[in-house]
Amino acid sequence: MNQYLIPSNSKRSMLILGLFTYTDLIIFGLGLSTSLISLMVVTLTSVNSVILATLPGAIASFLVFPIPNYHNTLTFLISMYRYFTKREKFVWKGWCFIDEKGN
Repeated sequence: MNQYLIPSNSKRSMLILGLFTYTDLIIFGLGLSTSLISLMVVTLTSVNSVILATLPGAIASFLVFPIPNYHNTLTFLISMYRYFTKREKFVWKGWCFIDEKGN
């Protein structure tokens, strides 16, 4: 039969806590530390100032949030950007025994 069973979580063992890479943790740490520093420095007199102070942490949390079929939101956004901005040429190597010669 020669069937191979590959565990679905084989790549997760290379991640920190099964979810994050070092880059993800750096992005998350920088976003949270920027938010904490701005919360200490900025006078929080209005709702707008609180939102602006916590925005870096919220954006960093959004970017490292895991989503299905991708590692996280940042990976999805990078893949989507590459798909829309780069032109790929796919060479036909289908099931036919005679390859097309006109390209």
